[in-house]
Amino acid sequence: MPAVTFRDGTATGTGPAAFRVADLPAAMTARELIRLRVREEVARFNARPTDRFNGLVRPEDAEIELNGYRLREPRTLDWERQAAVAEKAFLSNGFFMLAGDRQVEDLDEEIDLSGDPELVFIKLVPLAGG
Repeated sequence: MPAVTFRDGTATGTGPAAFRVADLPAAMTARELIRLRVREEVARFNARPTDRFNGLVRPEDAEIELNGYRLREPRTLDWERQAAVAEKAFLSNGFFMLAGDRQVEDLDEEIDLSGDPELVFIKLVPLAGG
């Protein structure tokens, strides 16, 4: 069964942190893959909560830090709430997703997983000063 590697990227290339999820169907939509990624990262965080979260999107009441978010106090997160925030962020260009060598442009776009692809998520940061 196919597997996918989730990795965050930067303007200069891909970051070192990545994780792999195996035993997936042959194809999934971008929405399903984003939700899968968020569910996995929140489950890993909730297994050992700290005051720092290095996920795709900012949890409610968290402060943005370099390479992550600082929570006011350690707590567990709701993956479904985080997934909803991630979907909105994708639609408002808060990040974009690369599947292999192409950019995914629609949440309902189906991604072929038969080649065990690497999905790269590039977070976009608004420029200060307008």
